[in-house]
Parts: sequence; structure tokens; C-alpha cells
Amino acid sequence: MAGRLSARQAIALVTDDFTELPDAPAPSGSLGAPDAVAPDGPDGPLGWEGYDASRARATARTGEQESVVCGTARIEGTPAVLVSFEFGFLGGSLGTRTGDRLEAAYTYARAHRLPVVPLVATGGSRMQEGMLALTQLQRVARQSALTRAAGLAQLAVLRDPTTGGGWATLGAGADVVLALPGAQVGFAGSRVRPPDADPAAYTAEAQVAAGSADAVVPPGELRATLGRWLRLLTAPSAAPAPPPRALPSTAQGASATGLPATGWEAVRRARAPERPRAERYLDAYFTDRVALRGDRCGGGPSPETGTGTVGRGEVGGMLCGFGTHQGRTVAYAAQNGTATRPAGYRTAARLVRLADRLGIPVLTLVDTPGAANDAEAERQGAGAAIADLFGAVAAARTPVTTLVIGEGGSGGALALAAPGNTWAVPDSYFSVIAPELAAAILKRPPEQAPATAEQLRLRPQDLAGLGVVRGVVEP
Repeated sequence: MAGRLSARQAIALVTDDFTELPDAPAPSGSLGAPDAVAPDGPDGPLGWEGYDASRARATARTGEQESVVCGTARIEGTPAVLVSFEFGFLGGSLGTRTGDRLEAAYTYARAHRLPVVPLVATGGSRMQEGMLALTQLQRVARQSALTRAAGLAQLAVLRDPTTGGGWATLGAGADVVLALPGAQVGFAGSRVRPPDADPAAYTAEAQVAAGSADAVVPPGELRATLGRWLRLLTAPSAAPAPPPRALPSTAQGASATGLPATGWEAVRRARAPERPRAERYLDAYFTDRVALRGDRCGGGPSPETGTGTVGRGEVGGMLCGFGTHQGRTVAYAAQNGTATRPAGYRTAARLVRLADRLGIPVLTLVDTPGAANDAEAERQGAGAAIADLFGAVAAARTPVTTLVIGEGGSGGALALAAPGNTWAVPDSYFSVIAPELAAAILKRPPEQAPATAEQLRLRPQDLAGLGVVRGVVEP
């Protein structure tokens, strides 16, 4: 298990520059109805016997007046509002005073155009304040929504433990979710789970695997990682991302001009195992990048272990994240050459919407034979996931640029493509359907696939001539 850091220790882990915000009076109506019971009466709003004594002991033990410490800081040079939970104060529980502090912190962040970084360690809502404590979750959710609408980033760090409503609002509701190794993370706390529940499911590592968190970060790397994320998400740019140059290829069939002579040659070159894939394009385009690892719906990184695309955040055949290109932030969503699964489409839609809200341009790389069409993909909602990505790209106000770097297989590829701003490389094709499948539908023999490919006009130069792509990008 991760060590139980105090609120101040967690702050010191990410910054040496922290200024605590002063306590603010409770906003009018913050408890709900105008005649709501004040939280500061004897033993709190419910008159819970011994509550005042419990709070006094918590203060004596921790030195804190409440379960959360809020202030401003610079994290690796980027200013932010920090919200750090003190688990030693009544289990880091949320009460009405906690809500007052959180609302004041979010209000300050919006007034000063700062991102918000919750360092979460909580057991949930405070029983001694009953439903008044539970409704603080609505209050927090409202502040988070207002901050999101203001175009400001929220990055959560999950400490041990992060459970209950604190996980379901400040934690899971953040734009990017990082976690310390071994931290207990889950909606159900350890004392309220079924007796036969697998404890491994309630960990930071399990939440990353399920796509609910983006990375587990060792304590010694947290400051640099958080600083990198903050730098990338607080650097909007209205200019579109330029498409990458085509990478040199040794794909079989390359002609003297670099363009495929026939439709079938275009297909063969796009499918050639030796031609460059998304990982190489991203490495050549970005000087620094970080990955989003999950669709927030149960789809996390590929289950394989080790390095490679898993380490860079592949989810459902898609690589998504933010990086630095020529000194500015660009978001990316890139297919990796395999059939794209529903989790991949949902992660890409998450990426596009986040970039759109923060004013960051998006680069997408198309490279898939098509959407996964097995029964499990259907059970996971393939159609709805593709529709969601189509909608995210169509609604984006931030510039989206697309480069087709390999196969462009039907709607499963088109969902990632920017209308009116799509380019292609010589080792690519884009088609309404794979030529073999088109031949089968037309009741032609398999040997007619090359001729069918020619009829489909799927070469990159054909696509440019048809106006489907803006042009062919060559090395």
C-alpha cells in the first residue's frame, strides 16, 4: 500500500511554493434551503453527540482545522490551485466546512484563470453531518462543472485511500487522473464492500487497467509528471496543427514518383508491415508527450505488459494524448494499424472534447482496416462509440488536422478524420470498403479484388482529385 501522506506532505511532494488561501465564510444558501441548520452549532447540524470533541482531537492530531487544505502554488513553473486532503482529520471526510473551502478554492481558480489540482485522500462524506455532508458532493460537482465550462483544466492525484464521493467527484471527475502506487481507490470503502470482494479491484493499478485513471506515478516522479501535464494543458493555441511530413518508407511497390501506380498497389503498400506506423510518426512529430489511458467506461490500456505502445497509452487500437510540437501543445489521437475497438473510439472522443474545451489543436492519424466487428465489439457498443467520435469531431471548435498514414477502412477510419482538413501520405488508401469485401458483395471472384480496388478510386492521388483529402504529403 502507498504511504498515508498528510495534506502538507502531499503538497511538499509536488511543490516548494505554496500559499494557503484564507478561510472564506459559507456562501449564502450553501447548505441547501435558506433555513438550513448552521453547521457550527453544538456538535454540528445534527447535534451528533461528541462531534465537537472529535473535531478538536482531529485538530490536535493533525494541526488542521478541516479535512482539506487549499492554496496556490507553482508546480514546475505552472501556477495552479491545490486542494490537498488531510486523511488524519476524520478520515478526510467531506462536511459542510469542507464544502466551503472547496467552493472558495474553485471560485478563486476561475477568477484567476488557474487549473485546479486536487490531491485526494478521503473516506467519503461525514456521517456526523448526515445528508448535509452528502449534498456537498453536488456542491463540488457544480464547482467542477463551472470550472470545466470556464475552459480550465482539472488534474487529480489519487492518494491512499481515495474512496466514496471524493473519488466520484474530485477524483474521477477530473480531466486527467494520476495515482500513487498501491493507493486504495474505489467508490466502496474497505468497510462497506462485500466480504468476498477482490481487494485487487480497489487499487490505483486496477483503475488504470479499467480506464478510470491515466497513470500510476511513483512519488519521486510525481512533481515532474504533474508539471508536464499542467504545462501542456495550460498552453492553448488557436492555430491548426500542421500535418506531419510523410516518413520514408520501404513498402513494396513504391514507384519512382513515390505514389502508387494502381489501386491495388496502394492497398498493398498501406498494408505492408515495414511501412511507418503511428508510433514512429508521433515520435518524429513531438518532442515531448503524455498519454491519456482510458475511455472512462471500462476500457483501459492493452493488457500486455512491458514497453512499446502499452507504455505509451494504447487503448483499443488508439494512441491518445498531448505533446509539444514546435514549442506549442497539440493533442493527438492515432490509430495503430489494427482494427479499432469501442474503447479506442471513446478515448479519442474524450481527447477531442478535452482539447476543444481547453483550446488546444488536435492532430489525428488514420490507420485502421476498420472498426472491430466481432461479437464482443458489438456488446461493447461499437456503433455508439463510433457515433460519439463522429459527433465530437463534428462539434469541435478547435482546429482538427488529419493525416492518413496507412489504411483508411470505411467509417471506422472516417470517424477520426477532420472534414475539410484531411491529408494523405503515399503509403495510404481510403475506401468506402475494403476491395476484397467489395468484390464479395458484388459477387465477384476473389481474383477480382485488384480490379475492384481500381474502380474504388482509393489511391491518395485519387482522393485528392475527388476532394476527399486536401493533398498528398510526401517526405
